[in-house]
Amino acid sequence: MICTTIQSQIESNCKADHALEDIIELMVAVAARNNQTPAENSLSSAAQFVLDYICQVPYIIQVAWTAATQVGLEQPMQVILDAVTSYWQRDDDVIPDSIGVVGLIDDAYCTLGSLQMVSDHYRMLTGKYLFPENLGPANRNIRNLLGQPYAADLDRFVMETLNSAQVMPALQQLAAPEKRTHLESNHTIWSHDSIPQAPDDALREIIGPESSD
Repeated sequence: MICTTIQSQIESNCKADHALEDIIELMVAVAARNNQTPAENSLSSAAQFVLDYICQVPYIIQVAWTAATQVGLEQPMQVILDAVTSYWQRDDDVIPDSIGVVGLIDDAYCTLGSLQMVSDHYRMLTGKYLFPENLGPANRNIRNLLGQPYAADLDRFVMETLNSAQVMPALQQLAAPEKRTHLESNHTIWSHDSIPQAPDDALREIIGPESSD
């Protein structure tokens, strides 16, 4: 289920000796953009969060796919995974992949943003979590780090992906009264805890006290 292209891109870029240093350079630029002067340990902490965010993508894809197959969402989930895989393979995406690990941040955001949106809609219509990992806070922090116009372009991709997958009609069918008994008896409880916790204080030193939303 996990595209080998995504796996190989993450492994080759995130394991590079200079990966963390490259992200720290980005944090310095973001802080300057926001007129912030973060401490060195805050830069390192925020950079490690970003690196972990990228590295967790294959795991979350597998969790999302497994959950989708258990509740009958294979078809829309496959469309979403095909779309995000295509984004990872693009040379002309929002942040070019050719610049190394920094160029994978937008790819990771598109993937995890799309999957979290499906989970949020699923919970809204059925009262159940599609998967319990809440990517929302991490996604918001990455969005704020990226800033505009990048964030708006990526959010547009996420919405277009969900629309093309016809997620809402599929979820509405699942939420029909005759399906509720099945959903109640077959929902999945996961015990994993791989989601990177955002270093809030460090990020505030880089982004500033106010969100860029």
